Amino acid sequence: MSSPEICAGVLSIVATPIGNREDISARALGVLKAVSLIAAEDTRHSKKLLAHYGIGTPLLSVHEHNEREVAGRLVQRLLAGEDIALISDAGTPLISDPGFHLVRVARRAGIRVIPLPGPSALVAALSVSGLPTDRFAFEGFLPAKQAARRQRLQGLAATTATLVFYESSHRILDCLADMSACLGGAREASIARELTKTFETVLTGTLSGLHEQLRADSHQQKGEFVVMVQGAPPRDPAEVDAVSGQVLAILMSELPLKQAVSLAARITGASRNVLYQQGLKLKDKR
Repeated sequence: MSSPEICAGVLSIVATPIGNREDISARALGVLKAVSLIAAEDTRHSKKLLAHYGIGTPLLSVHEHNEREVAGRLVQRLLAGEDIALISDAGTPLISDPGFHLVRVARRAGIRVIPLPGPSALVAALSVSGLPTDRFAFEGFLPAKQAARRQRLQGLAATTATLVFYESSHRILDCLADMSACLGGAREASIARELTKTFETVLTGTLSGLHEQLRADSHQQKGEFVVMVQGAPPRDPAEVDAVSGQVLAILMSELPLKQAVSLAARITGASRNVLYQQGLKLKDKR
């Protein structure tokens, strides 16, 4: 249970541009100028943005390798009354970026944490993808190694929501090849590259078609990517999933139909009526 908020400094989670510097909000600029300290993922990167807007607020590097170490010190400064802003290299902090541990520790200490909404590659890409956006599952970056990547994708193959991934230039072709193999090359997809930047591109098509398109054009393999894949079609409730069907078939080889159906339903949780209809189909094939 989190502690009640106390009179202390405020931790502001500030979204910054993902490419075009003009996308930063007036409110974000005001906060970045006013706080005592800006916790930044990469201070060298953030200095350029801050210098562009004439902001000289002190910076402290807070990244995935030191966040747990420095979070306690930042909370102590917040408890002493200082206001601190957290920014990432681009977009909204914590979305595939550091900050989760700091926010959790701050909230547990009773510190007020406020969001300053703004750019997010995830939301920007979805808005122009042409894919369903009523439900989506954000998976961040897939594993770097192929075996683990394919295992993750196979686990997502039946997800009916639009799938959203981040990917880097040196893995984009391998990623699309594995998506085609595990999710089906005919799946509708969209690739957003270098959003809000000079060479912004949004491509749509099937997974296999997009893979071929990128493979044939080395320029489209450069930059930062958001890959979106249409979800699997909803499963007909009258259909038996592969595991339940396999269990039923094995039991039917040893038991009468009704007994096999009853036991399969207990094992898998599938509907008895649906399993019974499947059992009748299996009997007809024998």
